[in-house]
Amino acid sequence: MKKDSQNRIIKIILHILAWSILLGLPLYSSRRFQLGNGFLLIFYTIAFINGLIFYINYLLLVPKLFFQKRKYKYYISALILIICFWFVAGISSKFIFSHVAEEGRTEQINRPPEEEIRPEPPKGGIMVVRYPFRGGHILSYTGSSLFLIFFSLGLRVLERQSKIEKMQEEMEREKLNSELAFLKNQISPHFFFNTLNNIYSLISINAEDSQKAVLKLSKLMRYLLYESEQGYTKLSSEIDFMRNYLDLMKLRMSDKISLKVSFPEEYNDINIPPLLFIPFIENAFKHGISYREKSFVDISMLTAENSINFRCFNSNVTKTEKSADEHSGIGLENVKKRLNLLFPGRHDLKVNESDSTFEVLLNINF
Repeated sequence: MKKDSQNRIIKIILHILAWSILLGLPLYSSRRFQLGNGFLLIFYTIAFINGLIFYINYLLLVPKLFFQKRKYKYYISALILIICFWFVAGISSKFIFSHVAEEGRTEQINRPPEEEIRPEPPKGGIMVVRYPFRGGHILSYTGSSLFLIFFSLGLRVLERQSKIEKMQEEMEREKLNSELAFLKNQISPHFFFNTLNNIYSLISINAEDSQKAVLKLSKLMRYLLYESEQGYTKLSSEIDFMRNYLDLMKLRMSDKISLKVSFPEEYNDINIPPLLFIPFIENAFKHGISYREKSFVDISMLTAENSINFRCFNSNVTKTEKSADEHSGIGLENVKKRLNLLFPGRHDLKVNESDSTFEVLLNINF
């Protein structure tokens, strides 16, 4: 609402500025070239009539008829408007011509006899030029009136289109924010549920490790509850979050699982949407490791000035182990949707799957 009010004020100021320039130029010209009051009277009368045609069409006919899908009534009303002001212009021209002629006669009478050699136009006055045929005046008036009608129509249509585009952008932005919030809220409970299961299974094995796991989990939850709620977070915070998660996963890993992690030590600490990479890591641990046979998880990240390359490569467990959890794809599908919403045309996500391996390659340009 505040922005709409500011735009309305700016529009009014621009109209006032345009009319100030238009009405101020004749004053300057009349003084510079000594055109006299007759010129100003004719100019301002024509400007007043043109202004009425412009604003009646701009403020009334276009929004009330043209935008309301009553175009036939609009065109008829515009034609009636032009005809009505044709008569107004005719009456005004008669009054102006008679007034200018009367001024000329008065000055001629008051002029000294020695100066009455031949009729001259009043000092500082103008020569009134009449069309030899009345059709010329009709053509001039019709052309200028149609120009004002179509110019005001086009200006109003452009303003309306600009307003519609802004409303659409605002709606898209609101839709994007709501969808992102929904997707992120889906990721967080899903992640929290899996981590609690890990800690639960660890309590009966090692109490000390379970305490460490609870401490790690508190750091993770602090990130989820506070930092990730802001919409954007630092890349350093996201990397710390992934490190804590991986440390938590290490507490219950067996010797049959190989874990390799490579995060950059020096990087541009840019702002990124939170929880972009953790679903891939979570998916790798949830469906890419086996406690009965050897398996592996290989995670790496490379950063440039305004881009991130992320890779998660892990073993692919058997289909029987995969089917143990029917909710396996929730996090992965959500992050795909988030990427499409956040970085349309500015990211490249590739998923390569074989019978023995599963690989995710993600490149994001910020």
